[in-house]
Amino acid sequence: MVKPLSFSSYIVHIYHLRKNHHRELVGVLEMVGSEGKKGFTNYDELWDILSAGKKQSRRGNQGRRREA
Repeated sequence: MVKPLSFSSYIVHIYHLRKNHHRELVGVLEMVGSEGKKGFTNYDELWDILSAGKKQSRRGNQGRRREA
C-alpha cells in the first residue's frame, strides 16, 4: 500500500544575510496553520526547524489514521 505524501507550508522571514557567507542568516519561520514562530541564526538551525516540522506532521498524520 502506498502512503500518501504530506506537505507542510512555511513562511520564512530572512532579516539578515551576509553577502559572501550564505550559511549565515537570521530570520523567523512560521508554519502555516499553527501559532507561534521559531527564530534561527544560521542555515543549520533553519534546517533543524524544518526537519522537526516534517517529523511532527508525519506523526500527526499517523495518529489520525489510527483513530479512524
